Amino acid sequence: MANVNILEADLAALVVIDVQEKMLTAITTSPTDIILDKIRRLIGVAQVLGLPIVYTEQYPQGLGPTSPRLKDWLPPGVRPVVKTTCSCWRDHNFRNTLQATNREHIILAGLETHVCVQQTALDLLRVDYSVFVPVDAIGSRFPLDMNTSLDRMRHAGVEISTTEALIFDLVERCDHPKFKDVLQLVK
Repeated sequence: MANVNILEADLAALVVIDVQEKMLTAITTSPTDIILDKIRRLIGVAQVLGLPIVYTEQYPQGLGPTSPRLKDWLPPGVRPVVKTTCSCWRDHNFRNTLQATNREHIILAGLETHVCVQQTALDLLRVDYSVFVPVDAIGSRFPLDMNTSLDRMRHAGVEISTTEALIFDLVERCDHPKFKDVLQLVK
């Protein structure tokens, strides 16, 4: 029997990983404007539906802060979890922040797919989280790295999907009280 996992809003949190300008300039697997647009949509939907949002910055002293093209979309009171680990889970501040959300369905978006996104996804699976990765809200420097990483994550049990599919998993039905608000973010 197939193992099927559907994202549920009551259980979900959004994690945005290392969307820093220096990282964005190196991404070639998809235009960065598309990646940023998809992440902004996820942030908007998370805010409409009341999902916790956690975002990280990898060694900002060297890579700089989160891209201003994304930062303005993040909730005002949310601060980045600054880390030096590739896997977010291996950073104690991140681990505490994520555990405090009391959510077990984790949407991962950001950079780079084959490094920080993949390592975080695999670590989260090891400790019994359900992990969802929208392929259009992630990126890498090289297509081979990204494609190999997607295969590895899928094989390990990560739910690979798209931003729009995950958004509609979250609202479930067209008579959801926030459906029209969410629909505006999808259009």
